[in-house]
Amino acid sequence: MTVEDMAREMKLSAPRMGATSETSRNQALQAIRNALEAHKDDIFAENHKDLDEADKTGVADAVKKRLKFDEGKLGSVLEGLTMLMELEDPIGKVTLNRELDEGLRLVRQSCPIGVIGVIFEARPDALVQIASLCIKSGNCAILKGGKETLNTNRILFNVIKEAVTKAGLPEGCLAQAESHAEIDELLKLDRYVDLLIPRGSNKFVRYIMDNTSIPVMGHSDGICHIYVDEETDEAIDIIVDAKIQYAAACNAVETLLINKNVSDEFLKNLAKRLKSEGVKINATPELISKLGAEAEEVTQISDNDFDTEYLSFALGIKFVSDIDEAIDHINQHGSHHTDSILTKNQENIEKFMQLVDSAGVYANCSTRFSDGFRYGFGAEVGISTGKIHARGPVGLDGLMTYKYKLYGSGQTVDEYATGKKSFTHKDI
Repeated sequence: MTVEDMAREMKLSAPRMGATSETSRNQALQAIRNALEAHKDDIFAENHKDLDEADKTGVADAVKKRLKFDEGKLGSVLEGLTMLMELEDPIGKVTLNRELDEGLRLVRQSCPIGVIGVIFEARPDALVQIASLCIKSGNCAILKGGKETLNTNRILFNVIKEAVTKAGLPEGCLAQAESHAEIDELLKLDRYVDLLIPRGSNKFVRYIMDNTSIPVMGHSDGICHIYVDEETDEAIDIIVDAKIQYAAACNAVETLLINKNVSDEFLKNLAKRLKSEGVKINATPELISKLGAEAEEVTQISDNDFDTEYLSFALGIKFVSDIDEAIDHINQHGSHHTDSILTKNQENIEKFMQLVDSAGVYANCSTRFSDGFRYGFGAEVGISTGKIHARGPVGLDGLMTYKYKLYGSGQTVDEYATGKKSFTHKDI
């Protein structure tokens, strides 16, 4: 069956999927959870095949970290499934209930988007998260993972598909594409696919955006910043966490902006700690001059070298004169993903929160909190840096749209156009 065939059938299944009960969808999620635990040894074995192949083909370390699926990642997705089951049903929420006239009532109600194509690279746990979010939200999904995780994705999909089918959901609610050629085919299916969500590198996401007429929700870069204000303490642990806790993640800090009035002692302690953790420091000459002995092995860069998403144990650092320069730098060089200020100055916190134009704006905490699971969404299908429909970690709400339902009792527009009747427009 071609991708077009799958999408055509899925388009017909989508309304039935959207009409399933919350109970049936939660039962399907529980079935997935049980099946993943029951088949975990088989899943790990297939993942080892992908990891062995990655070693043979010289896949980058950052990518290998993402494609690994072990007990830790299994535990996270199982916890996410449990959290999803506990979340309120997103379908059928009434956001407008208005009497247009006596016997003429307008209701705006949430409903699933329909058919979602999700294309992701080297993240087998993403397959579980995406499939489960689509099921909970009543959406159908076409899933296309990266070639690096072919074996892992295949067994995960088969386990999930069998579980949801046995649980009674429409058989066509999930489909998998495997070959690279199928991506280009999927991009042409604007008649059947309602939304595309790409997860991967800047180049990959940009390719998707430039080669389809289907709406695309996602982000291309993860150039996240931390600004260290002159009035701060407890900053070093936060910076280290934001860089090394998972350096390959899109919400890891890539640029550190430091107020020029911070003490030389702070700078030296920071550099010492970062180097002890294995972080490669790239800094401007002005900042390096303040490091003393800790300047050893620090790479000099210029003010024009701050558009890099390292996705590794590397960090760009520069001085800024004040919070205004920090904000301007972030808005110019950032990717509107997640940025944080470290300060004791409440006025500066509010200024930073107001003026930084990013999906996530934080104060006195790590950028790594930008995550659907940590937000209590159960999981996420990705991060959106756009401003239309969904922004930040995209959970259940980001996979919903709405429809207007008008309940009448024989009314015609001509009655109102000619003045025989008047609208009341009264919210109920």
